[in-house]
Amino acid sequence: MTAVADARPAAASPAAPSTSWGTARTVLRLHRAALVVWAVFVVGLSGWLVWLAEVTAKEERKALEACDRAGQDWCDMTMVGLPGYEVGMGWVGLLVAYVFFGTAAFAGGALIGRELENGTARLAWTQGITPTRWLTAKLGVPALVVTAGATALVLVYRWARSGNQDLLYDVWSDSTFLSRGPAVVAYALCALAVGALTALLLRRALPALTVSVVATGLLAFAVAQYRGSFWPTVTLTSATEGSDYPLSAWEVESGALIHGRQVPNFDVTRCYGGSTARTQGCFDDLGVTGFYTTYHPESHYWPIHLVETGIVLTVAALATTAAFWLLRRRTV
Repeated sequence: MTAVADARPAAASPAAPSTSWGTARTVLRLHRAALVVWAVFVVGLSGWLVWLAEVTAKEERKALEACDRAGQDWCDMTMVGLPGYEVGMGWVGLLVAYVFFGTAAFAGGALIGRELENGTARLAWTQGITPTRWLTAKLGVPALVVTAGATALVLVYRWARSGNQDLLYDVWSDSTFLSRGPAVVAYALCALAVGALTALLLRRALPALTVSVVATGLLAFAVAQYRGSFWPTVTLTSATEGSDYPLSAWEVESGALIHGRQVPNFDVTRCYGGSTARTQGCFDDLGVTGFYTTYHPESHYWPIHLVETGIVLTVAALATTAAFWLLRRRTV
């Protein structure tokens, strides 16, 4: 690759931005359309959350109270014509949690990949902006904007949940888990860094966009698979099937105790179908001495969440370091 001569900055022209603010302002001007889309996204979701908390939740409570007065033990919101507060929160949580896919696509495509493919990056490097300063502005400005917007979404999402916990049953799903804390910001920053690194490697917008989205998606999937092991679990044992663990807990594993050894996903139906004595005799023949459930109580949410946030931020830091190293290697 022969980018050495082109990458060396010439003397700064009067029109070239000579300060860090000038470079940042250029980035904002070039990507103002993306900035507007992001602002509309944040404001729109925030407004939706306010509506869910202040309107939908109150209407749902009124409907539930009406069901109680009518003597109904169970009331489905679809029966009274309401979409349900939990359904709306689920959709918003999904959008908040996985906003990093859009960040990865933007970083790999429009932010870095397109400028490398079109040659505008090399042109900027000849106008008094060093490659390092160029990449710093390209990552720094979006990082601040994304951090501010994602933080606002998390705070509004938590506020919308705080006064309506009794209407929510989904506590530990992937989207709910991420949306309730700073992992949303961590994944967005990681997607930004991965997108930049991918664009520098491929130097073409569309391939970089695709690879960035896939890479961040695989990262999120891999981390989710090991999430249950980020913090020590609690194990509850009982003599009969169905341990009485808290409803707000996350069940990680359950099974039978056979000769004192934990056997997950034990099929107990093989012993059912007869009298109680026959069932117990079947358990005795198999060596079943009890049952167990391994779970994370609600109090484990923040330790697990912060560990995951730290892991993702570490990946983001490594990807950012690799991006700067690759840029210097190709332009010096």
